[in-house]
Amino acid sequence: MLKIKKIAVTGGLAAGKTTVCKIFKELGAYVVSADEIVHQLLFPGTATGQQIATLLGSDIISGNEFDRKKIAAKVFSQPHLLAALEDLLHPAVFDEIERRYQQVNKEKKQALFVAEIPLLYEVSAEGRFDCVVSVTASPEVCKERFVKEKQGSPEEFDKRMSRQISPEKKADKAHYTIENNGTFEQLKTNVNTLYSQLTID
Repeated sequence: MLKIKKIAVTGGLAAGKTTVCKIFKELGAYVVSADEIVHQLLFPGTATGQQIATLLGSDIISGNEFDRKKIAAKVFSQPHLLAALEDLLHPAVFDEIERRYQQVNKEKKQALFVAEIPLLYEVSAEGRFDCVVSVTASPEVCKERFVKEKQGSPEEFDKRMSRQISPEKKADKAHYTIENNGTFEQLKTNVNTLYSQLTID
């Protein structure tokens, strides 16, 4: 039997990747989020969690969990620690994505397997997927969404975007792009069209 297509969804900060993935899920795709997997890994009791505590120090543990604000404060002010943390997390994240894909492919209940991975190109992981969808929106729209939805400052948006490959480059590298400057209904129509294309091809 044919393999279920493994799709990566990426794009710039606040472009609408999560919304696109939710629409894919409503249409019948199995959806997994790299960020959610990171949250699951960020517990002191896991093997990865113990490695993180060794790397960053026990003061990042509060009760039975990590204090994510303390982790962020440490790693974003010390680039070498951020790089070391990412080296621990990324392999574990992609192992979990692959484990879930194998399970979904075996069960064949969904038409597509979709993984939301914001830093796909930054960690050179595009080769792990059959194709890549890049979600794009204008910088002004993304910044406005970031401030409104994530309660972040415009400065924080600029700082985080400076660490990523530009959205234009991501769109150029991707197999498909979905533009998200308009209404939710327009976005839904675009995702519907792409879903049909991906399940027919």
